[in-house]
Formats: sequence, C-alpha cells, structure tokens
Amino acid sequence: MSKKHILLVNDIAGYGKVATAAMLPILSYLGHPVYNLPTALVSNTLDYGKFKILETTDYIKDVFPVWKELGFTFDAIATGFIASERQAKLVADFCREQAERGTTIFVDPIMGDEGKLYNGVTPATINSMREMISVADLTFPNYTEACYLTSSKYDEKGVNFEEAKRLLDALRLIGTKSAMITSILIDGTPSVVGYNHVTDKYFSLPYTEIPVHFPGTGDIFSAILIGHLLDGELLIPSTQKAIDGVYKLIDLNKDNKDKNRGIPLEKYLQVL
Repeated sequence: MSKKHILLVNDIAGYGKVATAAMLPILSYLGHPVYNLPTALVSNTLDYGKFKILETTDYIKDVFPVWKELGFTFDAIATGFIASERQAKLVADFCREQAERGTTIFVDPIMGDEGKLYNGVTPATINSMREMISVADLTFPNYTEACYLTSSKYDEKGVNFEEAKRLLDALRLIGTKSAMITSILIDGTPSVVGYNHVTDKYFSLPYTEIPVHFPGTGDIFSAILIGHLLDGELLIPSTQKAIDGVYKLIDLNKDNKDKNRGIPLEKYLQVL
C-alpha cells in the first residue's frame, strides 16, 4: 500500500516531547512521509509555568507562496497548536485550498483540559480553533475543548451519551465532517465518543484511566489515530488503537519523576 504524505502544522518545544516532537516519530515509524510547519517555537512545555513563545505567523505567510510555486501538495494535513487568529486564518485558507485537491484535514484544537484553558491560551484562541474546525474532515477535541468551542457548560461529573451526541452535533455545526471528543466521562466512565460522517453513526469507546498526567499524550493519540486512518483503517478501530497505545505508553512511564517533559522518545515505538 502506498503511504500517505502528511504535513504537521504544530508547535515545536525546545524542552519536552510534545506536539511535533511527539507526532513525527510515530507517523514516520508507521511509514508515512512527514513534513512540518511550525506554528510557534516554545521554550518548554507549558506545565512548568514559565515559558517563552515565538509565533511564526510571518514565516508561515511567506512559506505558502514558495510551496505553491514549487507545486508541493500533501495527502493529509494535521493541525495542532495555533498561535493567533491571524495565523488560524492563514492556515485554514491553505487547508481549504488543499482540501479542494483531495487533501484530508485533521484538526486537534489544543486549548485546555480539566475544565480550564492552558497557560497562555486566550479567548481569542477559541475563535482561531473554530476557524480551523470549519475546514476539518475530522476534529478531536477533549471534553474541555469541546465545551469551549461550542459554548457549552463543563460538568466535572461528565455527561450521558445523549448529551455527548449533542456536543458532537454542535461541533459539526462549526463545519467538521466527523468529530470525536476525548477524555470525557460518559455515565461516569472515561470514554472517547464520536460521530462518523461516512457511516452516519455515533459511537462510544470506554477506556481505563491511569491517574497520572503527561503533556503530549493527546499528540500521541492524534499520531496513532491519524497513522492508522491514513493506512485505510476505519475510524472506530483506529481510535481504539490510539486509546490502547496511549494507555500502554502511560503505563510504561507512570513512575517517571519529571512528567512535565512528556513521555521519553525511546518509549514511543515499543507499543505500536
């Protein structure tokens, strides 16, 4: 099977295995040629409290005409952290142009978790992510992000499946074709819920949660999910493989002392 060429549009952290540094080795291991466009250079993972971010919007603005002149195209684009509304507009317009040529667009609207926005994320970021979702074939926010994106109330006790379906429908109204919500409690059980536009069906996949926190696990989930989807696998089994892969990686690294760095690179490929 011919492997798909994928462009990662995400930040690069100088200290920490997250974002591009987490996704690139997994997708490469799965055999897909990977290219990258940094949305920001970040000094370290945001969990340390202090950080420095260099936005790359002007660079991105100059890159797209060069790529167009050279005729570069991609089978898929996966977007993550977006640094500003101006950057979101540039990236979304590029994704829209590529989608018209058959490129599949994946959007991970990275903004927050556990009911709160991440350090350095502002309300303007929400509008930026809505712009990105408007061009997506598949978006997969966590429960916190889904609530912010749809202006819904966050409930730390979670929701039932019917309420989750309404959240998915609200995401679809923004423009995405298929949608998933990760890290959501469905009737008290940690789950990933989704809507597949190909089958016009909703689904819910429960999982066992390990009570530790690592930055970058969402990026790992994204990479495993996208890697299998690009191999032609269906959405539900691809999602299950991503759930299982993240669980195994967290279990392997749960005793690491400095969890803010993310999961060590050498552990990525042992479970795929």
